Amino acid sequence: MATKLSKVALVWAIALFASLAAVSNFTDYESNYKLVSHVLKMDTTYPDNKVMWRAIDNPIVHHLAYGCIILTELVIAVLCWLGGYRLARSTKNPDDFNKAKGMATLGLTLGFLLWFTGFMTIGGEWFLMWQSEIANAQQSAFRLVLIIGVTLVYLALPDGEDKSQHSK
Repeated sequence: MATKLSKVALVWAIALFASLAAVSNFTDYESNYKLVSHVLKMDTTYPDNKVMWRAIDNPIVHHLAYGCIILTELVIAVLCWLGGYRLARSTKNPDDFNKAKGMATLGLTLGFLLWFTGFMTIGGEWFLMWQSEIANAQQSAFRLVLIIGVTLVYLALPDGEDKSQHSK
């Protein structure tokens, strides 16, 4: 039972993080919009790098990209809150608990994709965010990818009956 409850708690911890990230991005839109804009414009990367042709200088695209990030954070939050709820309702039965992992798995996977593919791969490598001293979210993204990845693997481990309940 403790393992199942820990999985619920970890899924909800990710849900809380994604919720707070989305709310912060929505209520203080300009702060992180500046980061997204700098990354897409590549205006804080090394001068005269050879891939400046990748830069996007269109504010409409910047707002759309940032909107997609916020929307994705909201979807991650909803999937993880609901997924954790489904898991919590199923803790007494191992088969039901294993079957209830789907929504949480989707939320965690979407989180992994946002922060790994979106921030580390597209932002970091395509738009050279790693070159910027002021618009570089790769370390934060890496921490999230690591936490979410470990949680995803842990959640995916099959849950059986708790042997301690049957021992005397």
